[in-house]
Amino acid sequence: MSTTALRSPWTVWGVGLAVYVLAVFHRSSLGVAGLVATDRFGISAAQLATFTMLQLLVYAGMQIPVGLLVDRFGSRSVMLSGLVLMTVGQTVFAFAESYPLALVARAGVGMGDAMTFICLLRLVSSWFPLRRIPFVTQVTGTLGQTGAVAAAVPMTWALANLGWTRAYLVAGGVGIVLAVALLVVLHDTPAGRNLRGAPMSLASVRASLAASWRHPGTRLGFWMHFCTQFSATTMSLLWGYPFFVRGEEQSSAAAGLLLTLMVVTMMFSGPVLGWLVSVHPWHRSTVVLVIVSSIVAVWTVVLAWPGPAPFAVLVVLVLVTGVGGPASVIGFDVGRTSNPAHRLASATGIINQGGFYASLVMVVVIGLVLDWRTPGASTAYTPEAFRWAMSAQFPLWLLGLVQVWRYRGRARARVLQDREASLTG
Repeated sequence: MSTTALRSPWTVWGVGLAVYVLAVFHRSSLGVAGLVATDRFGISAAQLATFTMLQLLVYAGMQIPVGLLVDRFGSRSVMLSGLVLMTVGQTVFAFAESYPLALVARAGVGMGDAMTFICLLRLVSSWFPLRRIPFVTQVTGTLGQTGAVAAAVPMTWALANLGWTRAYLVAGGVGIVLAVALLVVLHDTPAGRNLRGAPMSLASVRASLAASWRHPGTRLGFWMHFCTQFSATTMSLLWGYPFFVRGEEQSSAAAGLLLTLMVVTMMFSGPVLGWLVSVHPWHRSTVVLVIVSSIVAVWTVVLAWPGPAPFAVLVVLVLVTGVGGPASVIGFDVGRTSNPAHRLASATGIINQGGFYASLVMVVVIGLVLDWRTPGASTAYTPEAFRWAMSAQFPLWLLGLVQVWRYRGRARARVLQDREASLTG
């Protein structure tokens, strides 16, 4: 391959995307290994759920530190560090035989996972023309979901045929191959391999974060991400399958099909949304308001349905809810156009916290409500218990919608103010 080809935007993006797909694979790989993990570590269902909660907590908590690191050291160095952490974490997880060590290993994987997406978004902003950035960003999020698909069928086969240790060793070994590709191909910008920002003191870090958060566009992006993503994330990571089987009395095969449809919806709706917001950037918040209102409306129909909802209605539910995943990426585009390049990654980190903190809250609250509404110590959750539990989503949607409406007015006013200042200046 020629030097020109190695330095093309699509080649750089392709290597970065491969690392992100691997991160999504590692994030999702435990989903098909739950029963095996329960036997291997001798843990309860609640302890198994701790893996998911820890993953979300580590991922969300790392967003601002990672954003600051990217602004200071560039995408190449930070993404390489994340790849090393994921590889080491999966390797330790492969050999772990105790629950505490397994938790530490998954925390390492979560930290590495948190260091990929922000880096990739920064690369997209650095390598592609402005008109293409919204579309490429959405395609990035869409293709990243192939990691979740790969974590389903191939990982299930590997666990059954290779066993726990070898399956996770093979998964970790892919990181070594990608590290070599990253070192050879990936450059922070077309002008240089490694981008270095100004050294950051504690005072400068506070000032940078404060400046990002003060901008109404960053806050608008945060609340967009907050209210669009959490329902799909909560369903796909933990509670979707139990809800469909126990709450809606569907078969295991039907529940699996519904969750697969949701992932497929995420993959196909992303490019459409990317095209839409690139053509109508002034109406990005309107798109989010319409999508979230649609999600709320469909959930209302399902939860208010007397008895189990028909399968066709559940199909509509996963299709509409699935659009919320790529819709959350619109928040990053708002943050990109609201902040200067030197603090773009830290602003992205702030925005990326929104949906994951909301998801973390929902994972915990749904479990608590299910236990509250289920008699005794039984885990045989009833449809009525699931109606109560899933209704806990409505307060978060209300909060998010109010905040998006509130900050979109402020963000639009700021855009007009800046435009007027540039014309008069």
